[in-house]
Amino acid sequence: MDDFMLTLQSVGMETLLAGPGVAAGPWVSVNLTIDLPPGPYFVFQYTGEVFRAYRIYPDHNMAFVQATISDEKGGFMAFPAITENAMTKDVAVPSRLYSTPTREQPLAGLRVGFKDIFHIKGLRTSGGSRSYYFLYGPQNVTAPSIQRLIDLGAVVVGKTGTVQFSTGDRPTADWVDFHCPFNPRGDGYQAPGGSSSGSGAGIASYEWLDLAVGSDTGGSVRSPAALQGVYGNRPSTGAISLDHVLPLSSPLDTAGVFARHPGLWARTVQSWYPNFERNYTSFPQRLLLADDGWDGAGIGPHAHHLLTRFVGQLEEFLRVPRTLVNIQQRWRDTHASPPLELNDLLNETYAILTAVDQYNRLAKPLFADYAAIHDGRRPFINPGPRYRWQWGQDHGGDAAYEVALRNMTIFREWWETIGFGRFDEASCSESLVVSMFSSGEVDYRDEYYESTVQPPVGWSTDYASVMAGAPEVVVPLGEIPYQSAITLHEEYLPVTVALQMARGCDHVLADLVAALGEKGILQSVGVGPRMYST
Repeated sequence: MDDFMLTLQSVGMETLLAGPGVAAGPWVSVNLTIDLPPGPYFVFQYTGEVFRAYRIYPDHNMAFVQATISDEKGGFMAFPAITENAMTKDVAVPSRLYSTPTREQPLAGLRVGFKDIFHIKGLRTSGGSRSYYFLYGPQNVTAPSIQRLIDLGAVVVGKTGTVQFSTGDRPTADWVDFHCPFNPRGDGYQAPGGSSSGSGAGIASYEWLDLAVGSDTGGSVRSPAALQGVYGNRPSTGAISLDHVLPLSSPLDTAGVFARHPGLWARTVQSWYPNFERNYTSFPQRLLLADDGWDGAGIGPHAHHLLTRFVGQLEEFLRVPRTLVNIQQRWRDTHASPPLELNDLLNETYAILTAVDQYNRLAKPLFADYAAIHDGRRPFINPGPRYRWQWGQDHGGDAAYEVALRNMTIFREWWETIGFGRFDEASCSESLVVSMFSSGEVDYRDEYYESTVQPPVGWSTDYASVMAGAPEVVVPLGEIPYQSAITLHEEYLPVTVALQMARGCDHVLADLVAALGEKGILQSVGVGPRMYST
């Protein structure tokens, strides 16, 4: 410590130490007239003003679009510093010594990044759009969902990159206004998933970032979590307020969180979502493996081994046997009236609910506001949202939206009564539904795809929780090797599954993830190319 103090003195800084038991040394002992939390501070000698110290970290994977610091007035301001980096910003991170977790603030001191669709007082919001960013000024209110995390003690360090307006852009073809964040896993040139791309990349890249918030409408948290091997969820719909958040589809939008540690993810979920009961006496007594792939077909032997091992550990932990189920077959067997196929019921449901809702609630006001100050001009919109909005209008607009909303409700009622999302008095959720989410397959970010002309259509297992409004979390199981076409070396990519329970059972799901972490069945992951230290 003496060497550190002498170094500060060598650059003209005097060191002040306050507190009991301060011994003599190359510093000045002082008595404080105000209460300050423990930690390092800077004092301006001419005014006596006290400032917190921040450590500056480079954002080399471009996870952030804007670094922030508190304005000490209930809002935030952009942090403008940039050190020697290529295209990237720096992020200012305060010391953890300033914060002590309490019952009222269980997340005290945890550094959090937020997807840039959440309004934060004092900061502009981009939604991945330069036009939106420059059109609207700094926000005068913080989204209630973000304010709740702040009230729980979390520390805002920046806003993270997003696919434009939370749609489904590809890194090479569609990210026009902003650059797509980099997935650190494997060779560093795999797609990060979206639309909460920057939040997932930040958690997978930086030890100094504890949590990151994203939105999940059709997979926007779960996909980045799967491709980057971290924990990430969509909660039950309505789990937290989405006021002052850029919308995609109000019936489907949710806010989820990324973390590297199962216990921390669980603690955050249980603190952040306040309106779910936890007084249940058991975990679900049915273990359901949903749809295909559990026999190893279509995936490699390494991934199949990880999946098989995890299911065996789940059976032992829950003390229940696995049951293979097929969601579409269950629909056929229990739904006598048309439509007899889930794909017929839900083929365009997600596409219509997102394309029409966002066109009405975001695009039309944006176009009108932009035209009003730009002589009737329209703003640039990335190909993904632009084509989706037009597709929604061409496929029935508001009338089609009402049909899609009805179809979603039909599925949700079926799922909660005859399907696999039934409530249980003892365990909240009768079943734990497990589905494969990623099996270590490559998805190079430099590959071109056909031009986007419509939103995603059709049925997939990923949409069960979306249409049911049910909580689902992606959890990492391990990593498997592949031969990279980029590095020409063996690299590793994540294998993950999704765990789903009945709507409203978010806290029970979090309890399960925490318990599996305590047993070592689920593990914490690290940052960088490998999920685990070697």
